[in-house]
Amino acid sequence: MTALLLTTAGCDSFLDQPVLGQYEAGQFFTSDTNAILAVNAAYVPLSFRDAGSNTIWVLGDVASDDAVKGSNPGDQADFENIDIFNITPINAAVEAQWRRDYDGIFKCNVVLDGLPESNTNISATVRQQARGQALFLRAYYYFELTNLYGNIPLRVKVETPEELQSPAVPQAQIYAQIEADCQAAADALPATWTGTDVGRATKGAALALLTKAYLFQKKWAPAAQTAQAVGALGYKLQPVFADNFRAATDNNQEIIFSVQHTTGLSPNQGSGLNQWFAPRPQNGYGFFLPTQSLVDNFERTSDGVVDPRLDYTLGRAGQSFFGVAFDPGWTSTGYVSKKHLQPLTEIPATIKGDGNLNYQPLRYADVLLMQAEALNESGNGAGALMALNQVRKRARESYLYDTSLPNAGTVPDGLLPDITTTDQSQLRELIRRERRSELALEFHRYFDIIRYGEAYARQALADRPNFNYARNQFYPIPQSERDTNRNLGL
Repeated sequence: MTALLLTTAGCDSFLDQPVLGQYEAGQFFTSDTNAILAVNAAYVPLSFRDAGSNTIWVLGDVASDDAVKGSNPGDQADFENIDIFNITPINAAVEAQWRRDYDGIFKCNVVLDGLPESNTNISATVRQQARGQALFLRAYYYFELTNLYGNIPLRVKVETPEELQSPAVPQAQIYAQIEADCQAAADALPATWTGTDVGRATKGAALALLTKAYLFQKKWAPAAQTAQAVGALGYKLQPVFADNFRAATDNNQEIIFSVQHTTGLSPNQGSGLNQWFAPRPQNGYGFFLPTQSLVDNFERTSDGVVDPRLDYTLGRAGQSFFGVAFDPGWTSTGYVSKKHLQPLTEIPATIKGDGNLNYQPLRYADVLLMQAEALNESGNGAGALMALNQVRKRARESYLYDTSLPNAGTVPDGLLPDITTTDQSQLRELIRRERRSELALEFHRYFDIIRYGEAYARQALADRPNFNYARNQFYPIPQSERDTNRNLGL
């Protein structure tokens, strides 16, 4: 009988009941309450309450052309080594994310093993919904892992120590499991949750992740079809782009899946990103600094009016930074990330590392851009334009809805006009540029750089002399895992 060790509370209202202690699996899955507690535990590795251990921001963005590791040289040296591509199997960021994602997979497998149809102690509805959430979360963790590390061990049940001595399998096999899990999750999950259950995985989350899995494998036709199925569920772009990154509006109609954070709980269940990314004068560490390359990606009109997403995304000279004047002395690059920060009026300096701003790994704008990419690669440029221009329209029309923008109420002439070309090569580059602006500093960029291919990656990372596409396409499997699992080889 498998022993369960569940030692954490959750990240929001649906996760605020701790499940503590060690149980035998057959003795634990005896009630709906326990089944829900077990699935709640599977969400916890997503949280940024310990932002130094959930290192997807380092591996996904600091490694890219969008950000660098800020703060003092040598502080968090292994994060700096990611930045300069001096990456070894003992790198702390590489080790941390591997452990975290496989811990999530273990918790998902606990739920799935404990809730077969034969377990009649659990009501049919709770069993179906708990299994659906665990399947989605397992697919999510595997998607991160295979894009980080390539060929990896596949574990779809709670394994004995002997079974854990398993070799890595080809990435195609990992993707096949992700697809199967997402499809099963989509069938099992509701389209929406209400009340204290808001934030749980939904049918839309499963389909959005499936879209992304298809896209990353260049399965263009199913990616486009699945993205369309997500749109049919009723998601809509927020009128103001920045509402996706404000605590008061971060569970909105654009958000497909959100990592929930709540301040003021014990143990801490708030976001630590707020402190890790904030400048030091605001009681932050300043570890995540946008680059000039990212700033230059945002479009400007001939009169110099900038894409409003730029100032929603980062702080820069001459602009307000959450109500105070931005000081370029805060940063070595001239810029500070904003999407994961909260103003001191919401989260004062004394509790800076306990923010209540969610992280949004899947939102509808991302799905529209995936749909545009898949349609363009399939030869349907006209369809791609429809999806792409929805994203551009929302961005420019923030001027109609956000009264804090200069001369609000009118879209500036020439700002983010609709794209009209259907030339596949030109449209491909325009979609990639749009994706970079729309999703900037949301921890996706490095994975896009790599999947676009060697020529693109070498150009994007030309200022990183240590970058080598063949070597850095994937991070090394951690040495601690190789020491434990001898079947991984050298």
